[in-house]
Amino acid sequence: MKITTKINLTTTAWLLCVLILINVVVFFSFLKITVNMEEDALLQKANDIIDELKSAHPEEQTEMLKDFLTIHSYIRVVDPNGKTLTEVTNDKEITSKIKPKYTKKQESGRILIGTETGEKQVIYVRVPIKTSMNRTATLDIGEALMGLEMRKDILLWVLGVCTVLSGILSLLGGKWLSGFIMRPISNMIKTMEDIEQSGIPKKIVMQNRTRDELEQMASTFNRMIERLSENMEKQDQFISDASHELKTPLTVIKSYASLLRRRGVQNIEMSTEAIEAIYSEATRIQKMTEMFLNMATSEKETTLDLRQVDLVGLCKEIQKQLKNAYKREIHLHHSEEHIYILADELKLKQVIIILLDNAIKYSKDQIDLYLNQQQHFASIVVKDYGIGIPKQDLHRIFERFYRVDKARSRETGGTGLGLAIAKNIMKMHKGEIKIKSKEEKGTEVELLFPL
Repeated sequence: MKITTKINLTTTAWLLCVLILINVVVFFSFLKITVNMEEDALLQKANDIIDELKSAHPEEQTEMLKDFLTIHSYIRVVDPNGKTLTEVTNDKEITSKIKPKYTKKQESGRILIGTETGEKQVIYVRVPIKTSMNRTATLDIGEALMGLEMRKDILLWVLGVCTVLSGILSLLGGKWLSGFIMRPISNMIKTMEDIEQSGIPKKIVMQNRTRDELEQMASTFNRMIERLSENMEKQDQFISDASHELKTPLTVIKSYASLLRRRGVQNIEMSTEAIEAIYSEATRIQKMTEMFLNMATSEKETTLDLRQVDLVGLCKEIQKQLKNAYKREIHLHHSEEHIYILADELKLKQVIIILLDNAIKYSKDQIDLYLNQQQHFASIVVKDYGIGIPKQDLHRIFERFYRVDKARSRETGGTGLGLAIAKNIMKMHKGEIKIKSKEEKGTEVELLFPL
């Protein structure tokens, strides 16, 4: 079943349930109000009769009571023994069906009786009175509710017709409303089908600004498509760049291998040169492959092994390792003996090594490593005094394979992936990475970690 049909049927069924409930309330309210009005009128008549009885002569009471009779009614005076003292009526059926009753308290009610012509609703009131000689009695008055059944039938017919018309209008309105609601969703489905068939991401065209959840859903879908397109472009660019990066060393290896194949290994000098070139390019491919794997891992992983990490202790360990490996001076500066953050220690170590490795490659002087702790975050600053980065290249240094000076990067073994990996790792830690640099004056990279 289509969702539009579900919406239509559900709204119509709900509306009908509400209408039926309202009709029941209206119907019984109408009956109660009508009967209460009749009871009030009959009670007022009883009080008027009592006033007349007090001033009327006993022989004139019967004639006086006849003056108060209406169509299909009776008036009787009942003594304490339940016997009728005086009675006047113009409907023998009602009088025979309703027996006289003595009461000391005022009573009123409604009785349904069966007659030869059908059922009748009879309303009655019983009011205690004092007769002559200080005797008590009960004035018992009853009237048939003429026209009540007809009014009930008319009311039921009106309510029924209104309910049917409301159901029809609800179906028509629900069909229009469901179509209006489902139009953006239908456009989204059609767009998805087009994407599935063509393989080309497309956005939903929003003709009207409705400023509701449907527009929000369409906008979210368009942002998702935009991000998907960007990722596809980055993927294509990654494949193109990776192919280009691998093409050069493979060409060199193939050329030297062909040279050795044609001329053999008799020429020692040429053979040594070829072997060194092949080894160098193979090593570069190996490093590049490792960087590819690191990049893929950093983008694929979504969970971190978070633990309390002492930045001071970790940086001292890294300082010692790189100092021994590269024979370069790395000065560590820290204001606190211990600075603890919640981080994945292995990935944090990878980021710091990437920054220090870049500083070692592109500078010859000392390297400073600063550790600071503030109220809401801890920072790691790696500062070198090397060649720096041109201002026009600063906004692109986090792109994959982007290198400021490709010739110099090739000499130093750079692949242009290190900072991209570092940025992904910082993003996983909900941190920031900032870079300041001036040509021939050096570069400063700052890592910010929330405490």
